Amino acid sequence: MCGIAGTYGDTEQEIETLLESMAHRGPDGRAVMHNHISSFGHVRLAIVDVEGGQQPISDPSGQQWLICNGEIYNHEQLRQQHTDYPYKTDSDSEIILPLYQEHGVEAVQHLDGMFAFALLDEDGALYMARDPLGIKPLYYGQQNGTMFFASEIKVLQGNVEQIHEFPHGHWYHSDTGFVPYYSVENVIAEQIESPNPTFSQIQDTLRVADHKRLMSDVPVGVFLSGGLDSSIIAALVAEKLDSFHTFNVGIADGGEDPIYARMVSEHLGTQHHEYVYTTDELLDAVPTVIYHLESFDPLLIRSALPNYFLARLATEFVTVVLCGEGADELMSGYHYLKKYDTPQALQTELTRITDGLHNCNLQRVDRMTMAHGLEGRVPFLDTEFIALASALDLDQRIRSDNSDDIEKWALRKAFEDMLPHEVVWRKKSKFSEGAGSAHVLEQVAEREISDNEFMREGQRFQAEVGRSLASKEELYCYRIFRQFFAPAVVPMVSQWRE
Repeated sequence: MCGIAGTYGDTEQEIETLLESMAHRGPDGRAVMHNHISSFGHVRLAIVDVEGGQQPISDPSGQQWLICNGEIYNHEQLRQQHTDYPYKTDSDSEIILPLYQEHGVEAVQHLDGMFAFALLDEDGALYMARDPLGIKPLYYGQQNGTMFFASEIKVLQGNVEQIHEFPHGHWYHSDTGFVPYYSVENVIAEQIESPNPTFSQIQDTLRVADHKRLMSDVPVGVFLSGGLDSSIIAALVAEKLDSFHTFNVGIADGGEDPIYARMVSEHLGTQHHEYVYTTDELLDAVPTVIYHLESFDPLLIRSALPNYFLARLATEFVTVVLCGEGADELMSGYHYLKKYDTPQALQTELTRITDGLHNCNLQRVDRMTMAHGLEGRVPFLDTEFIALASALDLDQRIRSDNSDDIEKWALRKAFEDMLPHEVVWRKKSKFSEGAGSAHVLEQVAEREISDNEFMREGQRFQAEVGRSLASKEELYCYRIFRQFFAPAVVPMVSQWRE
């Protein structure tokens, strides 16, 4: 896991200055490459081939150069298919070079992982790609005919005319532009007529996704909220590791997550760690969280705050963590989804929120972990599991039981023998609610922002954002956001909507 930045078309740009603003993404190393047409920069968090996996990395001729942020989980299998290539490292990222030499722009189709990379080939062409779901971030823009790209928005601010998000599930070539290679909508549409998966298929597919994400040369742990999703991830990790660390946070005198997390930890025998933060600590962290998150969306910030403390705690013990992100989108975990009473309507909404993870919850996971030099992995968003989940019938996702509707029913049934009953059938609780941070900013904003201020500043917000302020909490967050980011960054900010 790392941070990448680069330019294409200008040999004078100082790439080192771009790397400085995202040094937190790569505490283990920094390197650059300059040639007549491009500059590549890389800050490294060492995960695989800790001693020898530095980037940028070239092919043996020195004509092709690569920088990559992410993990390629099938790199060992791919190396066995390309044994003639003279590898310089044991890094998972290096496999992209021989793949490009053999398959050209279709190289990305052979990768299983989370990634955002840039490759300069021997003809001076630029090839870039981002993983299917957008787990790893990438942004780009133009300035005076030069293309700039980087892992975080803040790196490009002030350097380009307009910032764009590199679309997930796409590759780019300087000769042809952007081309899609993966679509959540197409995958879901293709699976609707497939046979309904069995509970054992659900379990086995997620098991494979979970276990492949244990690939690491450094310690691995699990974010354990005590909810269903993270508990399942921990239970599957326990099948492979005799001992591992789990992490939980909560606010003093509030939130029930720590109780259930302890229950799961005792059940699995993990090395469990907790951090209890105060309201004052949470409020003190808000500016730092917004700076790293690159968003002013209140709902995203509510969950990012405990996520920030969680990542800080985990960094004391591990370098990689697995988490339960994506299960609610794929398995119908949100309560509002119960209002959809036809398979078509539900599937349409699930497609929307799954396809929108890249600049919402996945952005939160990436920024809060990388703010502390920690790598986050998301087994539920394995492409094989996405395909399987998409074949589930409506009543397998939300099951009516007497007067109540049970969300993620099939997922609960698939894993009910692996976890305590109280955890498996626990009612869905948002992370911010379980960790006790859900209403803190709302209460502070109501207390500190007068009605007159809300009306007056709403006009500026309307002019800069293009819509009306939703709440005083949003204004509270936006004020802080504008301390770090110009209005030009606003189009990059997503808004969660139900």
